[in-house]
Amino acid sequence: MTDKAIATQDVGRVYASDSGDIHALRGINIEVGRGQFVALRGRSGSGKTTLLNCLGGLDNPTTGRIWIQGIDISTMDEAARTAWRRERIGFVFQQMGLLSSFSAYENLDVMARLGGLPRGDRRKRILDSLERVDLLDYYDHRPYEMSGGQQQRIAIARALVTSPDLILADEPTSELDSETTHQVLAVLQDFVRKKGTSILLSSHDPIADEYADRIITLRDGQISD
Repeated sequence: MTDKAIATQDVGRVYASDSGDIHALRGINIEVGRGQFVALRGRSGSGKTTLLNCLGGLDNPTTGRIWIQGIDISTMDEAARTAWRRERIGFVFQQMGLLSSFSAYENLDVMARLGGLPRGDRRKRILDSLERVDLLDYYDHRPYEMSGGQQQRIAIARALVTSPDLILADEPTSELDSETTHQVLAVLQDFVRKKGTSILLSSHDPIADEYADRIITLRDGQISD
């Protein structure tokens, strides 16, 4: 498992409800190599978000095991998992989660601090990340002063600022037009090629297939061949 960015063994996730158990994931076995860009495809409700949350340590699988960069994350306590997540994992969410009262620079600075970047390195890393998404001139703009596409690129820059080993992106282009979708995916692909970071990106947009090295399809919480 040590040579893989992601490896799972029979991962399942069950949620209890008044109408009975909901099996969000069933026997998931996947591997993602280091430096790979993998697209996770599937309709809404197929289990994509649940899987990403389990891989990122935001949720715990009911059954099975998960290794990230060779580390069995199920062996970590919550404090260790939080520190690991901040330093090693970059998240890009569909809703972005930018701090509305903070500038683009400040949004990235929060993540850089949480990720433990040394004070002397933070400014350069933040500006480099903003330049990578072609928004250096917007460093002092707040989210409400930017378009949806620009906000999403800021969210990606925030995920990149700590140079994480793995980026988990949940439908990051669902609200974007096709031109901006290509721009966003090209930025992520470029980061994979130049930095060797691994990316697992969930999407139901076929444009993602053009940038991915591999495609994994989920259907009803299971891997579909």
